[in-house]
Amino acid sequence: MSEEKKSLIDEINQLIPQNIKIEKLEFEGPDIVIYVDNVAEIYKNPDIIKRMSAEIKKKIIARNISEKLMDEEEAKNIIKSIIPKEAGVEDNDIRFFKEFNEVKIYAYKPGLVIGKKGSNLLEIIEKTGWLPRVIRKPSIESDIMNGIRDMYYKEQAQRKKFLLEIGKLINKPILKSEFVKVTALGGFREVGRSSLLIETNHSKVLVDCGISPEPGIKGADAAAGDTNVAFPYINETRIPINELDAIIISHAHMDHIGFLPYLFRYGYEGPVYVTPPTRELAALLLNDYINLVKKSGATPLYDDKDVRKALMHMVTREYGEVTNVTNEIKLTFHNAGHILGSASVHLHIGEGQYNIVYSGDIKYGFTRLLDPADTEYPKVDALFVESTYGAQNDINPPRKDAEKALIDVIKRTIENKGKVLIPLFAVGRSQEIMLVLENYINNTNEYKIEAPIYIDGMILEASAIHTAYPEYLKENIERRILSNSSPFESEIFEIAKGKEDEILESGPAVILASGGMLNGGTALNYFEKMAEDEKNSLIFVGYNSPTSFGRRLQNGLKEVALPDEDGKLREIKVNIGINTVEGFSGHSDRRQLISYVANVSPRPKRVFTMHGEAYKCEDLSRGIRNRLHLDSDAPNNLDSMRLR
Repeated sequence: MSEEKKSLIDEINQLIPQNIKIEKLEFEGPDIVIYVDNVAEIYKNPDIIKRMSAEIKKKIIARNISEKLMDEEEAKNIIKSIIPKEAGVEDNDIRFFKEFNEVKIYAYKPGLVIGKKGSNLLEIIEKTGWLPRVIRKPSIESDIMNGIRDMYYKEQAQRKKFLLEIGKLINKPILKSEFVKVTALGGFREVGRSSLLIETNHSKVLVDCGISPEPGIKGADAAAGDTNVAFPYINETRIPINELDAIIISHAHMDHIGFLPYLFRYGYEGPVYVTPPTRELAALLLNDYINLVKKSGATPLYDDKDVRKALMHMVTREYGEVTNVTNEIKLTFHNAGHILGSASVHLHIGEGQYNIVYSGDIKYGFTRLLDPADTEYPKVDALFVESTYGAQNDINPPRKDAEKALIDVIKRTIENKGKVLIPLFAVGRSQEIMLVLENYINNTNEYKIEAPIYIDGMILEASAIHTAYPEYLKENIERRILSNSSPFESEIFEIAKGKEDEILESGPAVILASGGMLNGGTALNYFEKMAEDEKNSLIFVGYNSPTSFGRRLQNGLKEVALPDEDGKLREIKVNIGINTVEGFSGHSDRRQLISYVANVSPRPKRVFTMHGEAYKCEDLSRGIRNRLHLDSDAPNNLDSMRLR
């Protein structure tokens, strides 16, 4: 046993009851795990774990040694006898992870499994020896979550080995940083392929790793072509991929995570830090990318195996949980208000030597789904802030007006016997628009929509993942999900799968389909068949990148050639009404961005704008300088800046 482990055991022994013996200590990723001969004595008093974690300044987990564990089948019967049937736990929802001496219990109602003040969990520990972990099941069946659950169970030995390897690297004495340098690798003066490299003389950490949302550059053939628009400039750093210490992902959209499996394909073996919902949403969107590229006839950058490897290397952290990602850099995620699980990234370098906040994509304003982005931090030296709507004229209408405008277009189209197509990003905007429609239809008489509302594409799967993480949503939405009245399962919504032809051939309808920019997805399929009928309406409620098909339609495109079922191009006249309703974006507008920067506390010393078209990044940077009197710049891709 190393001297460091012996020292930690001595320190922890001072914090636990004297009748408990620590048999083994492991560094499991960023966590410290102690194995004892009677773990129930620790969990009888929850303050013991809290006190240990606070004193050691790392997350501490206590488990029984293997000799104290009951036979799995016998333990399962005891667990089933303790858990109320109303919790919704079936036989295959109780899984024993022998590599971790834990039992995971998947339940529709975790509170019933836990019991009053954790009484059921303590009883499980006392009677079986296994440490229970309770995980919420989505109220809508989710193939993605089931797949991740199965993968972690089958590959637990590999997962354990990976965490122990990472633990050795992280849990070393804290080092003093001689310098802090950042390099813009993508997403600066543009929207797409977001990536920022943070270096000290000891550490190399990558924040986000996306691909461009532009059409025609998503396949592997692009990797040998014009990488100036497709992928992050990671090769330009001349740093071997396997020398990166950690990757941190702010959220699951492809322009922030789409290049990640490619790094695993070519040598990265380290950890990827994400919030729990980001892991599930990443699995959904990365696998969808592979399918879309294959359907287009191109070769994806990576395959299912690379995605699984990326998922196996993900380390989940909740908002506010401080975690060492190297032995000199601490990470804390904060709510970004953009999509489920989206995070602003706070990095504490050295012993308070330098602090960076990377906003990620933020919403610092009202939405029905999420609380606004956090602005309170322990310390801020440099702030990197998104600029998607950073220009002076990027002012969204009041939310009430935006919702009324949306409903008005829908009602007008339905009254004219037409159909409404709303192309949506499956994650975030879809759930937001569902909440808007559900609220107006159920709570007002003036805005009743006398037509079915169909959900198609990945929206259903994304909504299922939302129901597994109600604590990340607004309190009123969380309460509804917990009380079995999820708005995403409202009777006003119908599933379109298998009914596409029937929907198109029948009367008026509202269709919410995935494919927000109409570059692909089910929305493009509907558009092709609805475009020539002037009674129909297309409504954009989110961002369209400059060269996307959606932006071309917004700019007045009247004819388009699209492939038919046989792959032959067919000329289509665009007679469908093109509507853009501002105010529903998951990004902040100009006023909200200025307000966000003004309210970041403590006041940052330097601000850098990113994630916006060039003129928007420059315009927002000027506004921050002039209005807030802060040192602000709009870096270019490949700019390197020494911050300390």
